[in-house]
Amino acid sequence: MLEYVKTILQKVSFDKILFEKELRKSISKYLEPNEIEQFRDWCYQMFNPVYPRVLERCFS
Repeated sequence: MLEYVKTILQKVSFDKILFEKELRKSISKYLEPNEIEQFRDWCYQMFNPVYPRVLERCFS
C-alpha cells in the first residue's frame, strides 16, 4: 500500500488542498503504523520544498 499512496501523492501534488486531503487519508486509512515513518521521510524528501506547512500539519 505504501507504493500506492506515494503514486497518488505524486499525481495530486499540483494542488495544495487535494495534496493535503490525500496525505491525511493515506496516514489515517491506508498505511500500517510501521510504514508511516518511512512514508514521512519520503514525503519530506519529495515535498518539503513545496508544501512544508502541509507536511508539518499532517505529521505533527
